[in-house]
Amino acid sequence: MDFIWSPWRYDYLASAGKEPPSCVFCVGEDRSRDADRLVVFRGAHNFIILNLFPYTSGHTMVAPYEHLESITAATPEQLSEMMQLAQGIIRALRKLYKPDGFNIGMNLGHAAGAGIREHFHLHVVPRWFGDSNFVSITGETRVLPEELPTTYERMKAALAS
Repeated sequence: MDFIWSPWRYDYLASAGKEPPSCVFCVGEDRSRDADRLVVFRGAHNFIILNLFPYTSGHTMVAPYEHLESITAATPEQLSEMMQLAQGIIRALRKLYKPDGFNIGMNLGHAAGAGIREHFHLHVVPRWFGDSNFVSITGETRVLPEELPTTYERMKAALAS
């Protein structure tokens, strides 16, 4: 029997059913911990952050600075910038990873699959033909070809240009 080791996933598995000590999307104005928090870009109303437990390399999210539970509580300025930042993410991902497509969306509420329900955010997930292989389907495990620190540096540089 062959094994695929993914020890970085242990933290995710061990956190199942536990509430985080604080909201992961409430990053505040302190930029000194952006690399640790995987914040790759800051806008006026929203920021771009890598998903700590990504579906694919480049799985990115846009979240407002303001702690808002639902898209209906956001201002037009927050929503407009969120879409502009999503455009920038798509341009950067096309340049860096050359995906065949994208999934873009929000999971609002527990029934919709929201992992973090108290602070809404937009997912941008690059997709490739064949990226759902037997490992994802039968083993419920994702295989990522790139470590998060590498993705962070690549995305930060691409979004800065």
